[in-house]
Amino acid sequence: MSGIQPRDRQALLAARQRHLGKMLSLSYREPLKIVRGRGAYLYDESGREYLDCVNNVCHVGHCHPRVVAAAANQMAELNTNTRYLHDNIVTYAERLTSTLPNHLSVCFFVNSGSEANDLALRLARNHTGREHLLVLDHAYHGHTAALIDASPYKCNSKGGRGAPPNTHVLSAPDTYRGPYRRGDPDAAIHYADQARDVLAAQEIAAVIAEPAMGCGGQIILPNGYLARLFAHVHGAGGVCIADEVQVGFGRVGSHAWCFETQNVAPDIVTLGKPIGNGHPLGAVVTTPEIADSFNNGMEYFNTFGGNPVSCAIGLEVLQAIEDEGLQRNAHETGSYLLAGLQDLATRHELMGDVRGLGLFIGVELVRDRDTLEPAEREADNVIEGMKARGVLLGTDGPYHNVLKIKPPIVFSRQDADRLLTALDATFSGNTI
Repeated sequence: MSGIQPRDRQALLAARQRHLGKMLSLSYREPLKIVRGRGAYLYDESGREYLDCVNNVCHVGHCHPRVVAAAANQMAELNTNTRYLHDNIVTYAERLTSTLPNHLSVCFFVNSGSEANDLALRLARNHTGREHLLVLDHAYHGHTAALIDASPYKCNSKGGRGAPPNTHVLSAPDTYRGPYRRGDPDAAIHYADQARDVLAAQEIAAVIAEPAMGCGGQIILPNGYLARLFAHVHGAGGVCIADEVQVGFGRVGSHAWCFETQNVAPDIVTLGKPIGNGHPLGAVVTTPEIADSFNNGMEYFNTFGGNPVSCAIGLEVLQAIEDEGLQRNAHETGSYLLAGLQDLATRHELMGDVRGLGLFIGVELVRDRDTLEPAEREADNVIEGMKARGVLLGTDGPYHNVLKIKPPIVFSRQDADRLLTALDATFSGNTI
């Protein structure tokens, strides 16, 4: 913070309200001023420690020393665009694609998950010569104009204008409160087959789907759903896009990529958030055929995408995941935490559903387990109660009643115990 004079929280808040857009939200009723991070922890200006259970951007931990060093070392040597040959971008592309199925072998590097998804739609539309899209209800894919139109979480909510005619919205495959639930062995079939009527009426360029839904409420898709949906789309000549921005890079524990849990082979995979551990980096990985069809005479150039510093950081993130066994940690710690949360749910009626894969977990709060009346106000109070106990959580879902738990994947069993203890105390206390 060289040259920046720290301000107290109220002065900083007042200046922010003057100079930043009012739609730029802050977490918590009394906003935190966070000045330092390390691993799974954040620290405010007074030095108070908070366990970060919601930041899925700093994937291998806040201020990971190796990632910081990789950035500093490369920045001190060179940072420029992709019009020059450089080892970093090619080495990173090789390393990244080695974690994916063989058919996904061509990379485009960008600066964010939003930019990755926007480019993915361009690739799909260019390849098929079509414009129409299939999306899932409550999905969020990014903040560009094209992606707001493809994100029911935005376009069908407050301030939105609804989905445009070329965006076709399928029901979210929510087996907790949707029309087809966990007791139905054919739930995946029923949800996926909703695509058939649209595909019969329209030539679809692509379906874009998160293999586990984040903003939709930490929804874990029923087994076989994506395989059947993708088969319908492929059969109609469309392209299948897996949006791994929230759930990739080993977060689900059992697999490196969440789409693998659904046993599917997407045509395009989009990456963001954890890819750079907080550094602005994103990627689109696709097949040679789709990439070649995009080579139509219009140059694709991204000023910052694939620069040497970003690629050095991306490489170090992949290496840290491997060297530190962080995918295994996500699986083992996530399984332990999920079991602990399910045990808590037997004692706290407000916890209507606990679901998750690895360190991607949701707890849906309801006022009545039969009617599933959403407990939005209670969820907000739980978040505030947890903050008071030094644990940071957030809410998501169409009713804002789902506690989202997606910490850095260095999150330990001891961290899980701290979360469980605080959550038990909060549900048992007077904060709800």
